[in-house]
Amino acid sequence: MVQILIIEDNPDIQYTLKEICSFAGWQTKITDNGHSGISLCKNNKFDLVIVDYHLPVLDGLKTIQAIREFDKKIPILVLTVDERQELANELLNSGATDFALKPIKAPDLIARIMVNLKVAALAQEQETAYVNKGITKNTQSLILNYLKTQKEPVVIDKIAQETNLAYQTVHRYLSHLVQEGLVQTDFDYGKVGRPKNVYWLVTNE
Repeated sequence: MVQILIIEDNPDIQYTLKEICSFAGWQTKITDNGHSGISLCKNNKFDLVIVDYHLPVLDGLKTIQAIREFDKKIPILVLTVDERQELANELLNSGATDFALKPIKAPDLIARIMVNLKVAALAQEQETAYVNKGITKNTQSLILNYLKTQKEPVVIDKIAQETNLAYQTVHRYLSHLVQEGLVQTDFDYGKVGRPKNVYWLVTNE
């Protein structure tokens, strides 16, 4: 069952949001201030947060920023009456994933929530796929960032040495990156010895 945290100080809007979510089959937890919302989000498992921008004491923007300090992934949908693009940009840059204008329209809100839940689920599936393959984003980024600094194709031994990773680890990650189309590989026959695989970063140029 989808669990949604609602941070809204207006009782009428609280009721409306709860009824809309209930109609869509989602369960809700409601609080009327940012401080309580942050605490609830930190100590419970929610699938999405709805937060009002015009909250007393701690406004929606600061609430979002506080949540993002301990949860980078949960979708956060902001409610506001302000249509200014500057505000929308500020909210998104602070960690909001979407926003909806008041007065609230049930079909629009349900659609926005469904899209955000779907995006979050797809991101989780991708991360799970990485884990299942033994691939972590940090190690992959380390190898990709190293390849970005190289002007010529490089062999696994050099990548392993300069990234302080095991040869087998680098080989496994490079195989994955080649499959993903992020890295290209070819043989370097050299002048002596057996040919070696060399790798370089795929660019869009």
